[in-house]
Amino acid sequence: MTAYKNTQLTNPDNHNFDNTGANWAQGGPGDMHATIKKIARGSVFDDSFLAIPAFPASPVYPRAAWIWSNSDQLNCEATYNAEFYKFKQRVCVLTRRLFELIAGYGLGGSSVALFGRVGGGIYTKAADVGADLVGKTIQDLKEDDITNPGTIADNVGDNVGDIAGMGSDLFGSLAESTCAALVVSATSYELVSHPNALFFPIAITSSGMVASWFSVLLAHLKNVTVANVQKVLKFQVGASTVIMTGCVVPAVFILPEHFTFEGGAEKVPLEMHRWTAYGCVMFGLWSGMIIGFITEYYTNNAYAPTKWLADACDKGPAPNIILGLALGYVSVVIPIICITATIGYGFAMAGMYGIGLSALGMLGSLPVALSVDGYGPISDNAGGCAEMSGLPAEIRDLTDALDAAGNTTAAVGKGFAIGSACLVGLALFGAFITRIGDTSVDILKPTQFAGLLIGAMLPYFFTALTMKAVGDAAYQMMDFIQSDYDKGQEQKRQGLEYEPDYEGCIKISTEASLKKMVAPGVLVIGSPLMAGFIFGPNATAGVLAGAIVSGVQVAISQSNSGGAWDNAKKEVEAHRSVFRK
Repeated sequence: MTAYKNTQLTNPDNHNFDNTGANWAQGGPGDMHATIKKIARGSVFDDSFLAIPAFPASPVYPRAAWIWSNSDQLNCEATYNAEFYKFKQRVCVLTRRLFELIAGYGLGGSSVALFGRVGGGIYTKAADVGADLVGKTIQDLKEDDITNPGTIADNVGDNVGDIAGMGSDLFGSLAESTCAALVVSATSYELVSHPNALFFPIAITSSGMVASWFSVLLAHLKNVTVANVQKVLKFQVGASTVIMTGCVVPAVFILPEHFTFEGGAEKVPLEMHRWTAYGCVMFGLWSGMIIGFITEYYTNNAYAPTKWLADACDKGPAPNIILGLALGYVSVVIPIICITATIGYGFAMAGMYGIGLSALGMLGSLPVALSVDGYGPISDNAGGCAEMSGLPAEIRDLTDALDAAGNTTAAVGKGFAIGSACLVGLALFGAFITRIGDTSVDILKPTQFAGLLIGAMLPYFFTALTMKAVGDAAYQMMDFIQSDYDKGQEQKRQGLEYEPDYEGCIKISTEASLKKMVAPGVLVIGSPLMAGFIFGPNATAGVLAGAIVSGVQVAISQSNSGGAWDNAKKEVEAHRSVFRK
């Protein structure tokens, strides 16, 4: 028997009865049977409890109808809990649908990043390869010589590929990670019902903006010279990480102290503390800094790996290519370990919400990464302007030193983008697995295993398409530059004035970038759709898993190999080696 106090009874005749603290118990002083004798015959008793059954009107009320038993209490609690659970589910589903609409924002950012990276990369590398091979190898011209028709296209390509391409890439990663965290956060009723808790992912990005602003100002604390410019840029990345560690702390308190998620595709309740979310952010933040520093080590011409590449050029291009590929492959080890540790902690402690927070933490120093990434193209264009303006050679030497530092910082920015893209891809992959009602990718199932192999192949096929696009455009660019240069030399011998056809080279790069990026774009967008429509969602899950695992390693290795080769070239040019002569 359950005792109730301060219970008020009502009937249609507006008679109110208060037991004044007595316990409603059978046979006790507050027995309800004695009280209901005062209720008029035919009236209906209503105590506003959901689980009370409706009794038919009768001139005589059975005694059991007015006794609240233990079974009645249990039925009431069960009904209430079931209804409240349904209510929470409805609230979470509606909120999640709203954030799924915002997820289109992330898809748009990724699409822009895809075409900005692919199209901009084809443009800049076609112009760079064509101008350098004809200018330096065939005609023995200086870099950015004004008589080289490909000079302007090369300088424009630095802005198209390195500035616009990297900016759109990091923007796409940030947009996707924010949308993924918002969508996952909508599955927790505590976050939905707690004021402003849903906006914790946005608060992380805001904290990163504040931290990056202060870290950029710290660069003015010391005198920056050519000798220490790389250390100052490295210091900015580290300072932004340290400052953001403290800036995120106030944002943590907008979260409820405890909240739960349905962890994984098995929908097992996963309870977490607000400081667990902070730990996920910190794992991503510090892993990003370590990835940046490792990238800086393998691509900076002040350290041994890049110096080995420069020394290998004395024996010809073959040893340089071999060592460059080996450098890129070995540079994958530590970044993958950092990403693995971040994924392990985030997923174990907070499920897919932890993965999304870790991705946002890794992108916390995004403003600093973008600013240091723009350092190289700005220095390179400044050197081109100095060369074409006929300024002293000392100016070009200074800009080349700054450009070498910029190549390193550009590789650091690529490391941030690749690491965060891996985390975001995993979060979105988890959302896909949950929606199709599966729990994992089982390699013992032939469809999923075949999809896994196909997905692992896609990054290599994508790379082949882009490299072939660059090669074809570079050959076309070289033929045009050689033809125009020979025509100019003939005009000079005739005493005529020669004006290189800069616009022709720009047109070749532009047309090549627009046409050649179609096939890689169709491959990326069409592969999962084709796998899903033909073989079903399980095949698509295998394709996505294979592409994530394979793509992140291919991206890191090739990015670091390219950055190291570029700085090795700067090192060779600075020392005027025998091989260059």
